[in-house]
Amino acid sequence: MQRRFKDYAVISLKGLAMGAADAVPGVSGGTIAFISGIYEELVSTISNVNASLFKTLFSKGLKAFWNQANGNFILALLSGIIISFVSFMQIAKYLLENHPVLIWSFFFGLIIASIYFVGKQITKWNLPVIIALIIGTGLAFYITMLPTLATNNSPYFLFFAGAIAICAMILPGISGSFILIILGAYKTLSDAIHDVDIKKIIIFVTGAVIGLLSFSHILKWLFKNYHNITLALLTGFIFGSLNKVWPWKRTLTWHTNSKGIKSPLLQESVSPLSFDGDNMLTYAIILVILGFLTIFILEKVGTKKE
Repeated sequence: MQRRFKDYAVISLKGLAMGAADAVPGVSGGTIAFISGIYEELVSTISNVNASLFKTLFSKGLKAFWNQANGNFILALLSGIIISFVSFMQIAKYLLENHPVLIWSFFFGLIIASIYFVGKQITKWNLPVIIALIIGTGLAFYITMLPTLATNNSPYFLFFAGAIAICAMILPGISGSFILIILGAYKTLSDAIHDVDIKKIIIFVTGAVIGLLSFSHILKWLFKNYHNITLALLTGFIFGSLNKVWPWKRTLTWHTNSKGIKSPLLQESVSPLSFDGDNMLTYAIILVILGFLTIFILEKVGTKKE
């Protein structure tokens, strides 16, 4: 595919949106990639990182290696993701602590629209597809109900968390940041980025790279051999994740860290009418609509021929 500079600029913007989504525990950058029309190219590009690629580097040179690796696409996308993820993580942390109803309302609307746009790509509905949809929904819903583990600073654990979370980050509907929270690694990574702890960042990134390269091959094979079933499973993941981004929550248990700071450990979704505090219902509805419309814009950009 022949691309111009402005095409790569658009890909970087999609990367910015993916990074911002991944920084919020409950929203998947994979959903943004899917809606914006770059998901299968992303999975295929990642899975092509293998021995033959490096053989090309030594036998044909850097230019052939770069072209085979789809280097311009990866560079443009990763630039957007990294810049957005690092900068937005602190913003997301502030919003989640101070305006949770508003930020969750926006992403609730975003995910509702995502269910429609991912689901409509299923070309044939049959029993296996319906079963896959139910399994995906149930699995994602179950994950959103899991309690958070205590924070763990072990290097081996951080490596493992990186490998698991990156797989979730490229799955529509399953949030990598939320997986980090469940594992107890979100604060460790957030602090490492804030304190520029190079050692911890490298350990996490190494685990993420290994997990990503392994998982992308599985995804590519599933898309090639079971396209509709895979799409149904991913649609289910997105649908099941709605429980996590429901704006109105009641905290059942709290976790207090070594500094005495309390954070929610286990929450349940409640009606806005029985919410303990200002439900901000009017603003929440407006933000749900804005989130919904955001996906329409992304989908329009994604389907526009370059």
